[in-house]
Amino acid sequence: MKLTDLFGLEGKIALVTGGSRGIGRMIVEGLLEAGCAKVYIVARKKEQVDETAAELGDKVIGLVGDLSQMDGIKALADELASREDKLDLLVNNAGAAWGEPFEEFSEAGWHRTMDLNLKTPFFLTQKLLPLLKKAGTAERPAKVLMIASIDGMKTNPWPTYPYQASKAGLIHLTRRMAAELIQHNIVVNGIGPGAFPSAMNRAARDNEETVKRGIPSRRVGVTEDMAAGAIYLLSRAGDYVVGTTIPIDGGVVNANMSTSFVDPSGD
Repeated sequence: MKLTDLFGLEGKIALVTGGSRGIGRMIVEGLLEAGCAKVYIVARKKEQVDETAAELGDKVIGLVGDLSQMDGIKALADELASREDKLDLLVNNAGAAWGEPFEEFSEAGWHRTMDLNLKTPFFLTQKLLPLLKKAGTAERPAKVLMIASIDGMKTNPWPTYPYQASKAGLIHLTRRMAAELIQHNIVVNGIGPGAFPSAMNRAARDNEETVKRGIPSRRVGVTEDMAAGAIYLLSRAGDYVVGTTIPIDGGVVNANMSTSFVDPSGD
């Protein structure tokens, strides 16, 4: 048994939604280091997609699309099918957060958050199922990785109601889809990130000293933490882990006994 056999992703073709920045980009960097042959990234803003693809090299192919609606989901699946005859790894990372006071919370904010965080992972996986089936075998299954949040595992004090509800829903959807897709040699798992610096988590990015006081590990997450978790679940090492969402959070969900809680998610 070799370490590269357990954790290597040589020759694999991957798609990472929301892969141009933040946690998505961290995962893309990990996939490249693990040996992926191609990593497709998709986001709404062409400038960001092109910039990230140029920075990360020829193995990264940028696609532009809005995955919040079915038309965009289908267009992405069709585009990928025109380029590849199989898809080994799908990372459903694209997401949104919306915060407003309870009395004023808007229907627009509710729909945008719930659609992108919960509807999109389901229907994108559905539309890509033929490519995933072609990639998966009993010896080496294809992989789907859902990027949830620790806010789906616990409450936080911020008025991000649909964000927290959608991430909790995504964790259960991960279990249900895992039960369905394992028969096709497709393994579905998830990650629940804690405090990682990003445009969505501005608190971890801009107020690290404050945020890390509420984290048992006493630091915010870095690229290596996220990349390692993704590689574990997407590689041979994670083949026998099915339907599980792993918190990668420095202990916030399972080891935080602080009475003076500082929310690390920033949402």
